[in-house]
Amino acid sequence: MTSYEGTHPNVLVRVGDRHAQIDEQLAPTIQAIWECGFDTFTCCQDVGESNADWPETLPHMAEWVESRRGWMLIDFPVDSGLAFLSAVANAGPRDAFYVRMTHWAAPDAWDVTIKPMDAAMFQEELPSRFRLQLLQVSFPAYDLPELTRRLREHAAGRSVPPAPTDWSTVGR
Repeated sequence: MTSYEGTHPNVLVRVGDRHAQIDEQLAPTIQAIWECGFDTFTCCQDVGESNADWPETLPHMAEWVESRRGWMLIDFPVDSGLAFLSAVANAGPRDAFYVRMTHWAAPDAWDVTIKPMDAAMFQEELPSRFRLQLLQVSFPAYDLPELTRRLREHAAGRSVPPAPTDWSTVGR
């Protein structure tokens, strides 16, 4: 079943008692993430496309929206996001993909951020109380096949032994 309710076509993904409509390009990856036991909040198969209309009301966002075209995003609870990153890193070689996911200065480096959230954003009568709730992972769409492959390797219990990394693209 395919739905076109959001910006991107989406499909129903089910793993155990979890189910959600997921952007179709990310559906196999989210399924693999859930099969590994990691929790997610949201995802998007092209952040720039999803937010293309923002500059109409928020002109200051135009450059950001354009910079996110071709980039995917997955939001996790912090602990699940950290476990996800470790699993993906350990399930493949320490190659250019690994360098992109781990070093901020690599070409097409993943954008991995932990976002503090204020409870008062959602209940304005409350005093501000910040907590670390969300780990956001944004990556170039061309990394999706390798990401999914590594998740499947992790789910199968296979890892790659640590080895030296070519850090030349980040000046090391």
